[in-house]
Formats: sequence, C-alpha cells, structure tokens
Amino acid sequence: MKKILIMGLPKAGKTTLAAALKPLLRAVHFNADAVRENINKDLGFSVGDRIEQARRMGWMCDRAVEAGHYGMADFVCPTAETRTAFGDAFTIWVDTKQPTPFADTAKLFEPPGKVDYHVSTQDAEHHARLIAAQLFTGMGFDWQKPTALFVGRYQPFHDGHKALVLEGIARVGQACIAVRDTQGTDEKNPFGFAEVEKRIRDAMTEHEGKFAVIRLPNITNILYGRDVGYKIEKIELGAALEAISATKVRAAMQQGA
Repeated sequence: MKKILIMGLPKAGKTTLAAALKPLLRAVHFNADAVRENINKDLGFSVGDRIEQARRMGWMCDRAVEAGHYGMADFVCPTAETRTAFGDAFTIWVDTKQPTPFADTAKLFEPPGKVDYHVSTQDAEHHARLIAAQLFTGMGFDWQKPTALFVGRYQPFHDGHKALVLEGIARVGQACIAVRDTQGTDEKNPFGFAEVEKRIRDAMTEHEGKFAVIRLPNITNILYGRDVGYKIEKIELGAALEAISATKVRAAMQQGA
C-alpha cells in the first residue's frame, strides 16, 4: 500500500512525523493546513466539509501513487466517514495525548478501530524508521527467507558498497545492510544512522523490497562457534570498485557543500 494517512488530533505530532517519514519514502506529502490555505479555501470545518476535505486529500494522494510515488496526507480525519472518504490507505494514528486547543474537534474525534501503525510517543524519527521498515517489508522483503548480511559504517554509502550489496542480492536473493552506529567516534564517522539510512535508500531505490537496513551498535568483533548455519565469504569486485575511498567521497561531499 503506497497511499498513507497520518491522522490524529491537532498538536499530536502528525506533521512532525510526516516530515521525518517523507525523505525515507521519497513521498509526496500533503499537509491539510497547506492544502486548505492554497486549494480548499471553500471548505470550512462542518462535518460535511470535513468529509469533502478528506475526499480531496485522498484524491491527491491517489494521483501521487499513480505516478509511482508514496502519496502521504496528514490531517485530523476525525470520523469513520472522513476515513472512508479518504479511501483505502496505510493508516497511522498519532495518539500522543498532547493537549489540543480545539475542543470542538476533540469532541467530534472518533478513535479508529483498526490502524496499521499506532504512534503513542513523540519520537518521530524512531517511529518513521519503523514505519518505513514495515512498508518496505510489505513490498517484498521477507524476514524468513535466506539473506546476505553486510555489516559496515557506510560513512558514506558509495558505489563500492552498492556493488557489494547487489552481488549479495544476486547470490542469495535479498540483503540485510547492518549499519554500525559510529557517529562522532572520530573525524571519519560524521554521519548518524538516519543520514546513512537515507543515503542507502536513495542509492538502492530501484531495489526496494530486496534489502532491509538495520541499526547496530559499534560492532568491532564478529565471533562464531562451530556449525553456525551460515557461510562467511569475501566478495571480490575488482580493483576499480575496491579502490573507492570513503575518505575521498567525504572530501568531495564537503567541497560540494
């Protein structure tokens, strides 16, 4: 499902979550306040107008999905009727129990009976990563299938890393890219997990569903016993790819900035 509804009471954190999720999915994002200000100026906040607002928001998301993107809307969408008007979607309920300044909206709001993801805390970046992983898993990644594991810092993820992962996918079927959390340990590790994950997904976008990205502590030793049930292999990709230097890539990024 590539149509996404982020719903909940005003001030719950819907737009903050959408902002964190948008770059992970490369989604087209429609914020209700912006849409009302620029497109739906004819609509008020009556029950009938809220239903029409939801229908229009859903229609815009459908057009984004037709173009091959995630279509994501964040707005209150307070009743079962408004959610029906929006249409079938991956539904996220942001329910952080923050005080809302709109008593009439709070009175109208009907908690949904079933959602695909329930946000109950304000850690938007954390929830965005979990939601993205859930959506990408639905696109084909199977946690039970044989998987190639790649452990690295990826500071930053470059063409050499991509070639390794693609070779792993070709050999095994899918890959797990495990990112060591090394940000700030020295000058060679400037990027946090969120930035590394975004660069991986940007580079691997056409292979979505064939890989997962997970966060690891700063793994420095990999130990195993006998009969561990998996093979450890080195992939030889040739001198040109193996010569790619993350240090030089970082320097080029800094010059570009």
